[in-house]
Amino acid sequence: MKKLSYSLLSGLLALGISASVSAEEVQVAVAANFTAPMKVIAADFEKATGHKVTPSFGATGKFYAQITNGAPYDVFLAADDETPIKLEKENGIVPGSRFTYATGKLVLWSAKPDFVDAKGEVLKKGNFAHIALATPKLAPYGLAAEEAMKKLGVYDSLQAKFVQGESIGQTFTFISTGNAELGFVALSQVFEGGKIKSGSAWIVPANLHNPIRQDAVILNKGKDNKAAAEFVNYLKTEPVKAIIRSYGYDL
Repeated sequence: MKKLSYSLLSGLLALGISASVSAEEVQVAVAANFTAPMKVIAADFEKATGHKVTPSFGATGKFYAQITNGAPYDVFLAADDETPIKLEKENGIVPGSRFTYATGKLVLWSAKPDFVDAKGEVLKKGNFAHIALATPKLAPYGLAAEEAMKKLGVYDSLQAKFVQGESIGQTFTFISTGNAELGFVALSQVFEGGKIKSGSAWIVPANLHNPIRQDAVILNKGKDNKAAAEFVNYLKTEPVKAIIRSYGYDL
């Protein structure tokens, strides 16, 4: 991480970002699936620039409702591209600020070792009482889970066993605490050091659901916030991209 920090500073300088004489605060609404990498990125950004990052984690759909009702966020890191595009059409963002910062991966995960097989056949066997997923209307990963189950032909048979979380973070909690034997979460939540860090999992093939393109935008509230612009540029540096990839995302 020390090497990454030096590289990050070099990347910032290359983009014209330097440690600020007058530090500012940036309020960032962050999709729950991006919690772990965001904590690392925010800490490094604060060290490199002197700005303060205040992240809030939750469901993309709920953030949209909050933003349109005047919530004080400067930057929005969504779990999809549709919500930022919608905000863009509604003139709710700084023009030209939208870009894809990560492409997510869906995983079927259980806290129990050897419970989920390498091909996801457990879904067809159905030998479990509860399966968790994020609410599709609020969370893009929940929508991807729904799409995957429908393509696999198991949606109807499993629907009575659904336990829905309002965000992918709550969904992970349902599974990790045993309230659901398995469920669909973001790969980043269970991935560390190039492998699944606990339990058992099946990475859902990308052709079973629409791409989970995650877009970032500077919201209108952040248009005059120097820290907001610097943070968004910071996400585009190669060292930060390396951090994002290390959590199982594609770019």
